[in-house]
Amino acid sequence: MSEHAHQHAADQKQPLEPATPRRPRNAPATLRPGKLPPRLLERLLEECPTRGAGVILGPAYGEDAAVLEFGDRCLVAAADPVTFAADALGYYAVVVNANDIATRGATPRWFLATVLLPATATEELARSIFQDIGRACRELGVLLVGGHSEVVAELPQAIVAGHMLGEVSRANLRTTAAARAGDLLLLTKSFPLEGAAILARDFKDRLPAGAYRQEELAQAAAALFEPGICVVRDAAAALKAGGVHALHDPTEGGLAEGIWELATAAGLGAEVRAASLPLLPVAQRMCADLGLEPLGLIASGSLLLAVAPESAADVLRSLRESRVSACAIGRLSAEPGVVLLTTEDGSQRPLPRFPVDELARLIAGNDPLTPHP
Repeated sequence: MSEHAHQHAADQKQPLEPATPRRPRNAPATLRPGKLPPRLLERLLEECPTRGAGVILGPAYGEDAAVLEFGDRCLVAAADPVTFAADALGYYAVVVNANDIATRGATPRWFLATVLLPATATEELARSIFQDIGRACRELGVLLVGGHSEVVAELPQAIVAGHMLGEVSRANLRTTAAARAGDLLLLTKSFPLEGAAILARDFKDRLPAGAYRQEELAQAAAALFEPGICVVRDAAAALKAGGVHALHDPTEGGLAEGIWELATAAGLGAEVRAASLPLLPVAQRMCADLGLEPLGLIASGSLLLAVAPESAADVLRSLRESRVSACAIGRLSAEPGVVLLTTEDGSQRPLPRFPVDELARLIAGNDPLTPHP
């Protein structure tokens, strides 16, 4: 079950919401924007039936999709709402759910969409969302098989909640927990592609005037489609080479949270080299100008791979042949809970954590959060 959420970039014609006011003493604590804290989520899931006949993999931290018995094959199921993107909602919804299916080694097949529209919505908005859904489905060979649509009086903006089903053989099934100590960590493309696209599309008016060429911002905005936030091709090319033990889709909380999630799901630690991280240059500049940390910015479009060291060269070659760039950024260790970042001067520190995505913090107008080691 995918736990990440893509939160909405508010209409930039409206002022950003002020920081949450200090709550009165003894008032119930409110939750931060973003994913539910893992410990809270674990307690909440204990209240629900999650294990039983036919369930191969249920909800678990760091696992992107559920796996069910499906005759001699496995049915893979993922669910994700899209609320970060101000446009291309339908496209996002299909792609981010297909990405979760791909991390299981599965092929996305069937999509369902719950489309919720505000009372101010027009037929044009509804049509554009469904056109985007259709475009993404055709690109991926997926069928739209159901869902729900509704206009909601109190809803401030459109939301699309997607649900994707796929299938895979038992032999080709992958889980995040299957990563092994000593595996190399590979990352496809550069990061944070989705974050860069959203900043260039929805926050360009907040960037310093004259600091960016129009072509530069246009290219960043187009990163949604080229190189694209879809990792289905990345996963297929990597798995074709063999030696891939686990795949994980870093999304909300950025690359840093993605690495933590993969390591934690497998009961391992990790060592990551800062000098090896393929940070998108324009994203680095936009983050600096907006006071954001790129490691914590929503990062759909990249795929984390845990690969046997002896297979890494073959995996990288297969990705290149599929026109997908990739590089090694570190390795997994046998020390659970120890995830280190080796800086360019050779020193090590804990890889920071981002329980609130940097984009959510920007939308809320909050001051930088102290990273959680």
